[in-house]
Amino acid sequence: MRTRFALLLIIAAVSTTAGAQTTSAHPASSGPELSLQYTYLRSNAPVGQCLCFSPQGGSASLAVPLHSDHFFLAGDVTVGHAGKISANGYDLTLSAFTAGVRYRPGFSLGRVAPFAQVLAGGAHATGTLVGGNTPAARDSSVVFASNLGGGLDLRLHPDSHLSIRLLEADYLVTLFHNGQNDHQNMLRLSTGLVIHFGHR
Repeated sequence: MRTRFALLLIIAAVSTTAGAQTTSAHPASSGPELSLQYTYLRSNAPVGQCLCFSPQGGSASLAVPLHSDHFFLAGDVTVGHAGKISANGYDLTLSAFTAGVRYRPGFSLGRVAPFAQVLAGGAHATGTLVGGNTPAARDSSVVFASNLGGGLDLRLHPDSHLSIRLLEADYLVTLFHNGQNDHQNMLRLSTGLVIHFGHR
């Protein structure tokens, strides 16, 4: 519930700012873009208990324009690790690889450019939390994953090919076996560097 509420706040803030714009501006980039980020995840286990833990790691994404200044084909790879989960000291390494569509609206907030995305793909988990005799022991090595969210990029200079990803917030869903509902909801927060290719 808190994850969904946070995403709704972000979407509302971006929508409100968009509505306040009186003039359009060119999108932040007309070419491919590569991002390298630090990523923080918030999840819980086992099912039915508020035992939250926070895998941390990194992510990388590549977005290529689809004959448009607004729509991009995007792919993302995320890897996070957490240790000392629950009193039993379980550990978990989660990898997610997703692809889909990223949208950049036709306005910017000065040098800050927002985006939204919908991605889907797979996830893989290793570690003692998903191995052996635990409620989260999995039957398959790869399960379905989806990633819905967006973020804000700050261009370092109007003519620069570099941006700072101020914040990317995503709702990450995975379908690992957990002995109850086989469904995990995670908040994913990222920040890092974006490299824009092609002409401005």
